Amino acid sequence: MSDTQHTEKISSEDEQRTIINDFQIVIATVNGTGSQTANTILLRSLFRMGIPVCGKNIFPSNIQGLPTWFTVRVSKDGYIARKETSEVLVAMNQVTIGEDIDTLPAGGVCIYPADWKVTERADIHMYPVPVKELLKSADVPSNLRDYVSNMVYVGTLAALIEIELVEIEEALKFHFSGKTKAAEMNMTVVRAAYDWAMDHLPAINPYRVERLDLTKNMIMLDGNSAGALGAIFGGVTLVAWYPITPSTTLVDALREYVQEMRLDPETGKSTCAVVQAEDELAAIGMVIGAGWAGGRAMTATSGPGMSLMSEFAGLSYFAEIPAVIWNVQRVGPSTGMPTRTSQGDVLSAYFLGHGDSKHIVLLPNNLNEAFEFGWRALDLADRFQTLVLVLSDLDLGMNPWMSEPFKYPDEPIDRGKVFTAKDLERLGTFSRYKDVDGDGIAYRTLPGTKHPLAAYFTRGTSHDEHAIYSERPEHWVANTERLNRKFDTARSKVPAPVINEVDGAQIGVIAYGTTHPAVVEGRDLLRRKAVKFDYLRLRALPPGEDVRKFIEKHPRCYVFENNSDGQMAKILQTEYPEYASKIVSLAHLDGLPLTAERLVTLLLQKENA
Repeated sequence: MSDTQHTEKISSEDEQRTIINDFQIVIATVNGTGSQTANTILLRSLFRMGIPVCGKNIFPSNIQGLPTWFTVRVSKDGYIARKETSEVLVAMNQVTIGEDIDTLPAGGVCIYPADWKVTERADIHMYPVPVKELLKSADVPSNLRDYVSNMVYVGTLAALIEIELVEIEEALKFHFSGKTKAAEMNMTVVRAAYDWAMDHLPAINPYRVERLDLTKNMIMLDGNSAGALGAIFGGVTLVAWYPITPSTTLVDALREYVQEMRLDPETGKSTCAVVQAEDELAAIGMVIGAGWAGGRAMTATSGPGMSLMSEFAGLSYFAEIPAVIWNVQRVGPSTGMPTRTSQGDVLSAYFLGHGDSKHIVLLPNNLNEAFEFGWRALDLADRFQTLVLVLSDLDLGMNPWMSEPFKYPDEPIDRGKVFTAKDLERLGTFSRYKDVDGDGIAYRTLPGTKHPLAAYFTRGTSHDEHAIYSERPEHWVANTERLNRKFDTARSKVPAPVINEVDGAQIGVIAYGTTHPAVVEGRDLLRRKAVKFDYLRLRALPPGEDVRKFIEKHPRCYVFENNSDGQMAKILQTEYPEYASKIVSLAHLDGLPLTAERLVTLLLQKENA
């Protein structure tokens, strides 16, 4: 079929319809070929045009050679969940091109290198692009062509869907941050591809972007960087960790920010120590040691690392020592899919350790909450003298997200109940594990407090309220009851859920973390099918009275989450056994961020069963 015949066939079928700012692009490349720069430039250019966008990087766990996909969602309505189907394909991986083309809907667009042999589809727009020739015409050095070649599809897309070149140029300047020659070389390739596409490709495909004003004054960042900034603003003094995907970039970002924001003006030295430990056990041991000494300390890991930290987690809980773990979740069990996202560590985080222990867990859903929980986790750890876990995931942690600028913490740093030497002198008595105020939280002293009453034994073994070793049943029961009382106090002190109710809703939906964008869009899709639901977004565990009332109110509450076993649903059934039959799991895990289409399908299946 000739280009002219192909164009005529598509034109008659499409009837020249135009879809503006409402589609998804998928870029299929080979891992390790420099596509991340091109993808970031494309995303940021659209963002600079004022169009709400989101980017999802689906990449393999090896360093180089396997397929990788990057999706760019463009939505005039502000939806930022990944869609099941992409309408525009950039096919730069010869191994997967057939499969990738098959995923396109009728009327979709495929851009691919002209020297590749592909099986054409008559119902889509296929645009072969002479990548090698364009690189030569742009005078790119031969040793850099493989890495700069991806800018060809940026320029081609700019011509086909009308991305403004000035915004691509500004995005390149921002990305290369003062490296003028690199930015200029990449822009030369973009212009060459753009000019060629304008001259040779019939722009009859229906997809276009137009400038909006919906991202003004917003920022774009990844969740790991946001969490790192929050911890710095929260006064973190020690970060100890062992590298593991996808949490390593959180510590990488924190290390960079520390050099900008946490240097002593007199000595020029950092006021926050960042230590790479020999393993995860050593990392959490350092964090707990620092917390015992009065520091504000944290570590970052993922599921396998958190498992290794479980014994120390029990020590933090039972000896009542502040500590923070950021778990950027990935797919397990075992090594699983280490570069894919999930919410599979919820149960293990909540009950981490052996014996009867439960922990405060924070569940950020966006950049602002990643920043807020960065500092709030340290406050809660000090306030409750315990381990606090922040459960992010790879989707939030490593992907670029839009956000309003972060708000400076509006609360002073909370060090919790700490007796000073003056306090001890005034009181004349001190029992480390005694509940003085009825909230289950005992007072502590810090090492080095200069008073005879300040000292006590820190122990992970059974003890009475005076920190004296005891295996007497009454002492064990009294201590565990106090710990439970402290945990119940936390129910009203952790971040409250966000509840959205609508008139006429008969069912409830509960979600948390990065499932939220899919729920927002899914709610609108279901409304068109005359299905309404009230929505509760959990932001922390333990759940409080608001959650209980929400479940009580509805005959069915569906829990939508990115794991296979319905872990949050199980936790809520355990917390509220009287309502267990009302709590229905909508769990799904395939390694990809959940979509609105998935929510609609799962919920309607349950409702119609």
